[in-house]
Amino acid sequence: MTESTPDRRAPRVLVADDEELIRTGFRLILTSRGIDVVGEAADGVQAVAEAERLRPDVLLMDIRMPHLDGLEAAKRVLRLLPHCRVLMLTTFDLDHYVYAALAAGASGFLLKDVTAAHLAAAVRLVNTGDALLAPSITRRLVERYATARDAEQAGTAHRPSTPAAAARTLAVHRDLAPLTPRELEVLALMGRGLSNNELAEALTLSEATVKTHVARIFAKLALRDRAQAVVLAYETGLVAPGGGSGRPQKRDFQGRSGPE
Repeated sequence: MTESTPDRRAPRVLVADDEELIRTGFRLILTSRGIDVVGEAADGVQAVAEAERLRPDVLLMDIRMPHLDGLEAAKRVLRLLPHCRVLMLTTFDLDHYVYAALAAGASGFLLKDVTAAHLAAAVRLVNTGDALLAPSITRRLVERYATARDAEQAGTAHRPSTPAAAARTLAVHRDLAPLTPRELEVLALMGRGLSNNELAEALTLSEATVKTHVARIFAKLALRDRAQAVVLAYETGLVAPGGGSGRPQKRDFQGRSGPE
């Protein structure tokens, strides 16, 4: 495998994993595809220090790290470098730390047995902030752990199971108050794992219009990316765990056409 000249537009990447073989393999994969790997870290403490020193665009971080676990390390990096994108690495597709990682600001997660092409595409994708890799997987993960969390809280009120039902309870969710009915609908569908293309199809809008709505949602709610949007949709009750992943019929939350 030969290394390619890094693309100037490509993200600068820091790889943090306690296994040298993993770090070396990821470096070879990324550099061979023109992505600049600026450094490596073997534990969480080193990952934070190297991130502060190198200021990467994307941090590939193992969830389970010695000295300082990957979740805490990611939180510290994001406090130091708010514009850095963090991709968490895991050996298990429903690792119970991943929900917390997304809530903390990570842009997504990858299995360590990811294909070379998928790894490079994921790094480039999260660097744009445009879409979360494999949103349907993230949705299932959030559903599983949000459900488990709610089960531990005695007396938790029943959450509405559809976007329309959820909208009737939004008055108590001040975080969502800045959104228009159409933006609420878009956020609810993002929470169900729909991509921009799928949103456009479900709402009978152009993809450009969908991107505008998504950008406005991010700006109004101070969200970093789609990962945080998914988490917020669940934590406010806009989407209920187990509420289904099918595409809803075109409608807004008031039963009429919402503003475009």
